[in-house]
Amino acid sequence: MVIPMHIQHVPQIAALEEATFSLPWDEASIRAELENPLALWLVCTENETVLGYVGSQTVFEDADILNVAVRPEARRRGIAAALLRELEPMLTARGAERITLEVRASNAPAIALYRKLGYVQVGLRKNYYEKPREDALILQKQIAVRKVIE
Repeated sequence: MVIPMHIQHVPQIAALEEATFSLPWDEASIRAELENPLALWLVCTENETVLGYVGSQTVFEDADILNVAVRPEARRRGIAAALLRELEPMLTARGAERITLEVRASNAPAIALYRKLGYVQVGLRKNYYEKPREDALILQKQIAVRKVIE
């Protein structure tokens, strides 16, 4: 089930961050997103367990995906795709017209998923990631078109 993040999800998200990323967000930073009016985080849960999550922030027409992660034992079940698909209409309702994210250049499974969902590469950030140092592909997806009033 995909739902908005609540305070009880924060410890599990922080643990998944720690297990997934070389520079993970800590619990305090994740908890602060609950009070951030620009933030929207979704979790996929099963029996009170967070299987995966996506975090985003929206400023005007631009939404940025901050992190996406799925528990290793729950991967290849479509959880990341479901989270991203659920997120899109919610971001559109907040006024977002496009979603941007960075992904490690070596993360072939994530890149394949994003491309399948309609993201295209719009840039490259040299040496963006640390531990290990690596380039980031900048991917973007148009999710709405601004209506021009004449």
